[in-house]
Amino acid sequence: SEAGAPGLGRKQIAIVALASAIAARHAPLTRAIAADAAAHLSAEEQNGARAAAAIMAMNNVYYRFTHLVNDPEYATLRAGLRMNVMANPGCAKVDFELASLAVSAINGCGACMESHEKTLRKHEVSAQAVQSAVRIAAVLHAVAVTLEQAEAAQTDLSAAA
Repeated sequence: SEAGAPGLGRKQIAIVALASAIAARHAPLTRAIAADAAAHLSAEEQNGARAAAAIMAMNNVYYRFTHLVNDPEYATLRAGLRMNVMANPGCAKVDFELASLAVSAINGCGACMESHEKTLRKHEVSAQAVQSAVRIAAVLHAVAVTLEQAEAAQTDLSAAA
């Protein structure tokens, strides 16, 4: 809710939550979040959240590599990653940036988190709103991990019986 995510509007919360659920990779959670998001977002905005999750799944691996390897030669090479959707993501650009930041936090890419945070702050998004987006990502990731472990434990119990 907006009370639990200061600085974000309802659409922003839904976009960040959907992108975060996709990044957390737990299908039942993603379906539940997608169903809730559908009540607040157009089909294009839902696709914007999906696009943020997809693009960051790719970029976070690549840019985390270039950052952690720390060889300046990689900075001179063209990344060659297709990111056409960023020109028209289907949702407001700030909302796409919030979702990209949240997914980057889940995926642990410091370079991408830094880049998206700076872009958001340049667009006068408050620190509180940025924090809210990352908190949504953190909570959804924790829920996904917990549900996955509960399902694994249930499977183990069923197999043992």
